[in-house]
Amino acid sequence: MSVHDDPVAFFAHERWTAGVVGLGYVGLPLLVTAVRAGLGAIGYDISEERVRDLNAGKSHIDDVSDADLREILDAGAIFTSDPSRLAEADAMFLCVPSPLGRHRQPDLTFIESAAATAGSALRRGQLFVLESTSYPGTTEDYLLPKAEEKGLALDEDVWIAFSSERVSPGEELKTADIPKVVGGITELSGRVAAAAYGRLVPKVHLVSSARAAEMSKLLENTYRAVNIGLINEMAQLAHELDIDIWEVIEAAKTKPFGFQAFYPGPGVGGHCIPLDPQYLAWRAREANFATRFIETAEQVNSKMPLYNATRISELLNEGGHAVRGSKILGVGIAYKPDISDDRESAAIYVLRELQGRGAEVFVLDPIVGDDRIRAQGFTPFPVDGDYGQFDLVAILTDHQVIDYERIASEAAIVFDARGAYRKRGLAPGNVVQL
Repeated sequence: MSVHDDPVAFFAHERWTAGVVGLGYVGLPLLVTAVRAGLGAIGYDISEERVRDLNAGKSHIDDVSDADLREILDAGAIFTSDPSRLAEADAMFLCVPSPLGRHRQPDLTFIESAAATAGSALRRGQLFVLESTSYPGTTEDYLLPKAEEKGLALDEDVWIAFSSERVSPGEELKTADIPKVVGGITELSGRVAAAAYGRLVPKVHLVSSARAAEMSKLLENTYRAVNIGLINEMAQLAHELDIDIWEVIEAAKTKPFGFQAFYPGPGVGGHCIPLDPQYLAWRAREANFATRFIETAEQVNSKMPLYNATRISELLNEGGHAVRGSKILGVGIAYKPDISDDRESAAIYVLRELQGRGAEVFVLDPIVGDDRIRAQGFTPFPVDGDYGQFDLVAILTDHQVIDYERIASEAAIVFDARGAYRKRGLAPGNVVQL
């Protein structure tokens, strides 16, 4: 069956080849998923070093092991830094970063570059999909013109859609297990993309447009950002009222409806929650619409590292130590437990604030690793070191590999920003919770 005879049936039933642009935390797992679904796979990345490592079976992300790479290489997966090879793909998926600029405005440099690269290989008969999170309208603004430049007619020669990534590094759920929201620039493009994703994931939710799909991803993470902002503010209020916020959350969780637990911490981090709501707020400002909940949550969450540093400073003072000259150990600088990703990690901002106040800061994070700790400007500390030498130990990321009992038994005082001790049923007298 030719893709032009019936594109929906082609992607639903025939063997086709997925071309993935950007082989990071989103693109590489997607490529693995395509191969395991019995499809062809071409992975493109601008980094020649990354491509060499991948072809040698060496993974650079937590969620894809070297064994996973060897499996898909043996099955015929291709890794390349030659964009012309993307013309061999039947569907191209753009999976590149969408960070914020210096003034917290959307930075679409990577999307623009990826669209141009993929667009140079775009040909008749291809599905063209954006997975990078962005504001509503991005797919139309950046992908559609690439088809038009080639003289390719939408829904006749090519099909263009958006489907947001839903990767959560370190979680048991993998790309192949997570439902996909799909929306096309047109109704037919949406159905073609839905048929393609139906080969990759257990459930596809087709919406009416690419814009609706783009906004659904922003809603998902804005919901989380707003609720994290709420619980962070509640944590500060509870401290002022001498109430244990962790006890309050556990009590509220007993309600079988109408409540979902969120937890306080040093702030928000990673590649989604600190960034995605700002894409929506930026688009709203263009429409002269005030996003008050987003702005309030941003204010609360962005100040949490400072609040944590201040709580730590107060604990040191109560123990007779000035912050300046104190030795502090930060446990964990990844933005979430059990991963090596430290992008936008609030823990880093807490420790940098303490450094700025004159503290001597060390970091223990065996998952992130010593090289990355040094790159962030801190001194690594070994797992088997003496915790008793520190004036304070701050638990900033709740990695499972950490021996929390030993830390509490040796350290003078422990500040637990993650509820790590409570989760484990531990209540040492020298542990102070956020």
